[in-house]
Amino acid sequence: MTAITVPKTRTRTPSRAWTIARTDLRQLRQARDFWMPLVIIASLFFVVIPGFLLLVITHVSNIELAKQLSDVVGALPTAIQKHVKGDSGPVQASYALAVYLFAPLAIVVPLTVSSAVGANTIIGERERGSGEFLAHSPASERDIYIGKLLAALIPGYLTAFIGFGLYSLIVNLLVGPKVGGWFFPTTSWWLLMFWVLPPFIALALAMILAISARVSSAAAAQQSSALVTLPLILIAYSVASGSMFEGSIVAIVIGALAWIGAAIALTRASKSVRRERLLGMGG
Repeated sequence: MTAITVPKTRTRTPSRAWTIARTDLRQLRQARDFWMPLVIIASLFFVVIPGFLLLVITHVSNIELAKQLSDVVGALPTAIQKHVKGDSGPVQASYALAVYLFAPLAIVVPLTVSSAVGANTIIGERERGSGEFLAHSPASERDIYIGKLLAALIPGYLTAFIGFGLYSLIVNLLVGPKVGGWFFPTTSWWLLMFWVLPPFIALALAMILAISARVSSAAAAQQSSALVTLPLILIAYSVASGSMFEGSIVAIVIGALAWIGAAIALTRASKSVRRERLLGMGG
């Protein structure tokens, strides 16, 4: 096998990694047919569906339906019922829906976005014919890995935080006036978004980048990443529900374990990015 020579440079490593990430993000921005469906999905789950349901439920006037909603709230765990606000069945139901039942979507949607981007980030270089240029660039294998990781993490985190902001606004506008003022985000939601969610996205991307570096086509990367991330999405859904229902301590513990798992997975996955694979010569 022909040795791959890498030009020497004095450029700092963070600059090289960020240059790779910035290039990928620019290409992603230009690929509207790729990111538009993801934006639509995120908008549906963070804005359209919650907004429609909360608007309908908070304005229920039918007595029988209001009673049924009260029964639904009464079926929730006792610990949850103690924290539910509102003086009527519909208001209590909308509060419970906003604070507890929509929480898992805050993890699942950003995870889906990052997974879609990450699955194509390395194999895409070979399919576009730019893998050779990247392999012979001054960037080290570590730089390439960090750059690709950033390029997949940023869309997921942006989706999470922008969606979180819009969702918070909708909840406060529709439910807030019924329960005495703006109340969202709650402590559990702050922990979910800034402590539990980030490591779960990083953990998923560690596995996906390792797959993307090894497979021979983008289609294979998408299929393999779907098989890998589906169990993780189900776990994340359960974790989000549990952290909301069980309280802040559970969220802190789950987040800590997720950060440890993400650190281990990211370290191991960094070894999968090699110049030979970018050139299509490695297994």
